[in-house]
Amino acid sequence: MEELDRQIVQLLVKDGRMSYTDLGKATGLSTSAVHQRVRRLEQRGVIRGYAAVVDPEAVGLPMTAFISVKPFDPSAPDDIAERLAGVPEIEACHSVAGDENYILKVRVATPHRLEELLARLRTLAGVSTRTTVVLSTPYEARPPQI
Repeated sequence: MEELDRQIVQLLVKDGRMSYTDLGKATGLSTSAVHQRVRRLEQRGVIRGYAAVVDPEAVGLPMTAFISVKPFDPSAPDDIAERLAGVPEIEACHSVAGDENYILKVRVATPHRLEELLARLRTLAGVSTRTTVVLSTPYEARPPQI
């Protein structure tokens, strides 16, 4: 990746609503040149989208947990991610190496809702679970070092 593209990506990671004009001022490029570069970065899949960052507590989801899951039957087809894709409390699903097959990041309103979610996950996917409740989050969603 060219250095100018790297600068543009870093600027957009910090502020996805930054205008092409402001990106141009920050990189020394014309507005049209920045627009072309951003469009190419999007077409290549380097920039996959733009999103609003929502405060989970402000929308009534103050509790975060990581749930490790593994199938009751290790010889069963690995379709856990597909089975759980429609569960709205799951913010992220990571396939991992180790004792478990997946680690899920979930957000819920209360410990009771977490308990209900665990029962639903076990039923939907035929898995055992191991849960870690998050006490605080000093930082998250850090952009990759580009």
